[in-house]
Amino acid sequence: MGQNITANDYPLSSKRPDLVSSATGKRLDEITLDKFMDGSIDFKDIQIRPETLEYQAQIAESAGRPHISVNLRRAAELTRVPDARILEIYGALRPGRSTKEELLAISAELETTYNATICSTFVREAACVYAERGQLKQ
Repeated sequence: MGQNITANDYPLSSKRPDLVSSATGKRLDEITLDKFMDGSIDFKDIQIRPETLEYQAQIAESAGRPHISVNLRRAAELTRVPDARILEIYGALRPGRSTKEELLAISAELETTYNATICSTFVREAACVYAERGQLKQ
């Protein structure tokens, strides 16, 4: 990325539109409701890029919002995970739905398959907390 983004660049859409494009490369000015309605663009054309989320994380950090920056970086990681798999993982993370081993396998998958280290750590921590609280599947 190579950009140093701060709170002074917020909102990106007006102050740094050159940095904002969709996952398919469409610029913000190319994305309109009319184009969506007439089929010129579809859902893939409005998906956010992980780089945009990283820029937003940098803005949050520079504004003294470290928790928001971590959440944005976690979201950036999830852009690499297929939607269907995210929903499966979400279900598996509900208390009582998974064993500790199943959650640790999901953690490993996130790290090795999707390079989602923040999300992997989150799932691993959930496995430990669920074990402590007796909320794992028996």
